[in-house]
Order: sequence, then structure tokens, then C-alpha cells
Amino acid sequence: MKFMTPFDFMVPVLEASRIMAESQMVIGMRLAGMAGLWPMAPSETNRMMSEKLSAGLDSAHAALRSGMAGGSISDVAMAAMKPVRAKTRANAKRLQRKVTGG
Repeated sequence: MKFMTPFDFMVPVLEASRIMAESQMVIGMRLAGMAGLWPMAPSETNRMMSEKLSAGLDSAHAALRSGMAGGSISDVAMAAMKPVRAKTRANAKRLQRKVTGG
């Protein structure tokens, strides 16, 4: 078993920071959209509720697989964050594209 150092957690912490920043952007854009200040599809409200369940289940499944394969704590954390990061990144790009056109 490998001895863990604080540096082993730098990548998971940075990834969690990215998720946090993108999540805040998405929340802000969705709230602005609900208030009529940001262009947003009517289905976005339903989408934000349904995607949380799928991302959570995918995250738990990935963490379990990584742990069962003998991954370190940071490997398990990265595996758990991968599906969540994919959703936050996709949401941020999609919601920004409606305004920027790109």
C-alpha cells in the first residue's frame, strides 16, 4: 500500500474546485433564466432535477468500481467526481452557448 501525502489530494481538490465554480455558474444562469433575464429552454427546470439523480448514481457507481479495483482514496474521489464534472461542464457550456451563440 502506498503511503499517502497531502500532494496526492491536490488534483481531487482542484477538480472539486472546478465543479464548484461551474455549479455556481449554472445555478446563476438557471436562476436568471427562471426570472426571465437569461435565455433558457422551458425544459431546463425539469432537466436540472432529473440530471441530479443520474449524476449521483453514476458517481456512486464509479466510486464503488474504483474502490473495489483497489484504487487509492484520491483515485476513488476522482472517479466519483468524473460524472458530476461531466454534467457541470456540459450544463455550463450549453447555457452559455444560448447567449454567446458559440
